[in-house]
Amino acid sequence: MRKIDYIQIIKHAWREFDDRHEIRGVYDVSAYVSTNQVYKISFYNREPVFAKLSDYGKFEDFREDHIIINNLANNLERPYENFLAQSLVKKNELFIYLFHQENHSAWVVFYNPIRTMHKLPRRLDDKQIRKMGRELARFHRACTNVCNQLPNPSKTTVTDILALQRRISRNEIEMCEVHKDMIKKHCDYYLNNADKVNYATGFETIPVFVDWNIGNFSISGDGKFYSRWDYDWFRMSSRVMDFYFFSRVVSDVGDRTVFSYLVDTLMEDRFMMFLKEYHRIFPLTEPEVRFIKEVYRFFILNYVIKDGPYFFRKIYSSKLINEAYQTYFPAMDANFKVEKILNALKI
Repeated sequence: MRKIDYIQIIKHAWREFDDRHEIRGVYDVSAYVSTNQVYKISFYNREPVFAKLSDYGKFEDFREDHIIINNLANNLERPYENFLAQSLVKKNELFIYLFHQENHSAWVVFYNPIRTMHKLPRRLDDKQIRKMGRELARFHRACTNVCNQLPNPSKTTVTDILALQRRISRNEIEMCEVHKDMIKKHCDYYLNNADKVNYATGFETIPVFVDWNIGNFSISGDGKFYSRWDYDWFRMSSRVMDFYFFSRVVSDVGDRTVFSYLVDTLMEDRFMMFLKEYHRIFPLTEPEVRFIKEVYRFFILNYVIKDGPYFFRKIYSSKLINEAYQTYFPAMDANFKVEKILNALKI
């Protein structure tokens, strides 16, 4: 689909949402890492809005995620009541425009602009790391407090792994036999280890955003969460699902333009510092700590291997998938030592 088609879809979506306001211009403001498109729409007689267009995955999943996020945004307690960008609603229903033509589907959701403040620096100092640990703990606690008011999700990490296994068995993902065997093995590891810690019934399910790259949220002058606007990997899952990206945020290397998904950041002393502050506010259990490795395994299986070719632009997906086979999976057992985290937290 050509770029001009996306703009036409945005215009059709807006006319269905509110045809009283004439569009002055549609401007592409996408980050160009993922295949999702983000546009700023200006009007002659109202304030601008932003549109997100996606054409990968399932419309039902996209809709479900945004319904849950809107419920979460409406229910979060202070100081997070205005943290999340909310989708636009029409006549009491979340508005999502579904486009379908010639075997190609896409869907659009609108947002009002959200206020932003400061972006975290590329490399955090010790004080900022401790602040982030405490802030994520407080935010997770706020999400936990309202999780019973949110709609039940239809997908879990287990259903995602089972979907990956089915796609491999049907040869729907291009890979050689050696890599196919590797992925099957790691899928089995995840499912077996999830059973060992009683993940399905023993872990609380809360809203998690997974991708906490510093371009996705802003902070206030005193380092507290101020606004968040990117929901590409949102899901209902365990709170430890958020830890891998925060290990990258606080890592010694810091934010990188050229990125990889190495396990090593989970073992850095700077991440131990982060977790100690988190644990002081919202204590972790031993099964949760032991499951951090499996959450990382799931991240690579689901977001790199299963969804990567559809979510990331090709230049990124090819690189990350090759690194998964050559580095991420082999290094997982060699470099991740859960005892370091347990000892740091005195669990």
